[in-house]
Amino acid sequence: MNSLHKYCIPAFAVLAIAAAAQVAPVTLTAPVTPQKTPGADGFIQRWLLLEPIGVNGLTDSAVQAIVKKEYFPNQLTALPHDGDKVAVGDAQLTWHAVDTKLYNVNLYHFAHALGKPTSDVLFWAVTTINCPQEMHGVRLAIGSNAASVWWVNGKEVIGIYGDRQTVIDDGVSKRLTLNKGPNVVRAAVINGGGATDFCARFLDAEDKPLKGLTVSLAGAGK
Repeated sequence: MNSLHKYCIPAFAVLAIAAAAQVAPVTLTAPVTPQKTPGADGFIQRWLLLEPIGVNGLTDSAVQAIVKKEYFPNQLTALPHDGDKVAVGDAQLTWHAVDTKLYNVNLYHFAHALGKPTSDVLFWAVTTINCPQEMHGVRLAIGSNAASVWWVNGKEVIGIYGDRQTVIDDGVSKRLTLNKGPNVVRAAVINGGGATDFCARFLDAEDKPLKGLTVSLAGAGK
């Protein structure tokens, strides 16, 4: 069982715990269906997240050096399954399939729930977007706390840097084409300290949320 399942508790219980212990409410759950449709505003709400890797640096050059370093084999090409493990140095890190209840993915909640560090860390995130037909002139629009770099179908398309807050559509890629069928979106999010999260959606040729997509993850929601 995905270790995040134990945090999928009723809303009233979450509120009671939050009031008593002053902890943040749970925003992430384990997927229960094979596919998920983006929210009304187009935000992608299903991802595979790798447990955090310790790093340091938020400037353009530091972030680019961090994401270009190979921490595990095929990190920019592999399609992990829920529960897969990778060796990073002496640590065994696990991929977790998550759904977010909000427009953003709260990486602080993710790491804290697993007893992992939340500061000076790198998170890898992967998802698969399924398109009913080829879609031209679309753009990937993202926000993150803090820096992040993004790839679509293996090509780096956008990066934002520095100690920043998550802002919707803070970074927007150049126009690109999504293939008919599966398209892989990959992100590296680096946090220096405090809160950390990200959001992502595709915009159509008129810069409106792209419709008709589904999201799926290997090994999730079976």
